[in-house]
Amino acid sequence: MNLPNILASIRILIAPLMFWIILNPDFFTDNGFHITWNYYFASLLFVLASATDFFDGYIARQWNQMTLLGAILDPLADKMLTLAAFLGLMMIGEASAWAIYIIIVRELFITGLRTVAISEGISVKASWAGKVKTVVQMIAIGFLLMHWTFGEELLWLAVTLTVYSGLEYIWGFKDALLKDKNR
Repeated sequence: MNLPNILASIRILIAPLMFWIILNPDFFTDNGFHITWNYYFASLLFVLASATDFFDGYIARQWNQMTLLGAILDPLADKMLTLAAFLGLMMIGEASAWAIYIIIVRELFITGLRTVAISEGISVKASWAGKVKTVVQMIAIGFLLMHWTFGEELLWLAVTLTVYSGLEYIWGFKDALLKDKNR
């Protein structure tokens, strides 16, 4: 277990805690805190976990610590974190169920596709659209967690980028598979 994989594991551990906080605002209000502390704490956990996403990738590349486990663990941790936030927000009525459904279907499909690609020795790297999608999803989650204006609009922008980047992954996998078969 190297440092990038430890950081991804931390993200996996934070996801259910953040999910619980989103769904249990009474924990804060019953203990004398204003409801906004629930928003702040869930947002803080999300930001800290999101930072581990940046650092695990940066460290893995800079210190040449890229591993097969990391190639599987990192996107899994990303999905667990964003889906915990999106599902929690949907369950408390802060995010559209349709938007979350589309995101979940895409994320599960592409995670499965990437796992198959890795097992076949095919490299399907994250595209710029995929990276932008992740950033927009994180910003949308932040806005929705804090109950800020334009959260719903950012969510639908994230949905659009999620679908587009998913199509890019499918095309990239198809091209890599055809290239591999033509060898």
